[in-house]
Amino acid sequence: MNIKQIQKLIDLLDQSNGISEIEYSRWGQKIRVSKAGNGLVKAIQPQEPASAVPVTPPAQKAEAAEKPATAGNGSGVEFKSPMVGTFYRASAPDADPFVKVGDHVTVGQTLCIIEAMKIMNEIEAEVSGVVSDILVENAQPVEYNQPLFIIES
Repeated sequence: MNIKQIQKLIDLLDQSNGISEIEYSRWGQKIRVSKAGNGLVKAIQPQEPASAVPVTPPAQKAEAAEKPATAGNGSGVEFKSPMVGTFYRASAPDADPFVKVGDHVTVGQTLCIIEAMKIMNEIEAEVSGVVSDILVENAQPVEYNQPLFIIES
């Protein structure tokens, strides 16, 4: 998360009357911005988030944390939703989708948008590869950690 994004959160909180705290997380990075009782705004870096990797024996834990989750058939990486919200394949109803099956994607490329609490969150690829499957329909609600795409490396 860069300083401009943090400043936007602080400005949003500062301008609101009914909101006293905002927490934002993206790909393992979390930040919480809250108003103190005296109206001051402060940013807090929460502790390490809980691991999204399934529980494994201690000897395998370090190895498992380094490997992305793979699809059931072992042919690609399951790209999972980092949040609860509504899945959108494009930036607008009349716009082309960010990615289609067969497209090559690179790390940091926008794959989709997930709308949560009226905020449009661009979701970026964590791995490079070819999109082999899109597992969610446009405008469908998604859950945290729900598989969205299969990306073959």
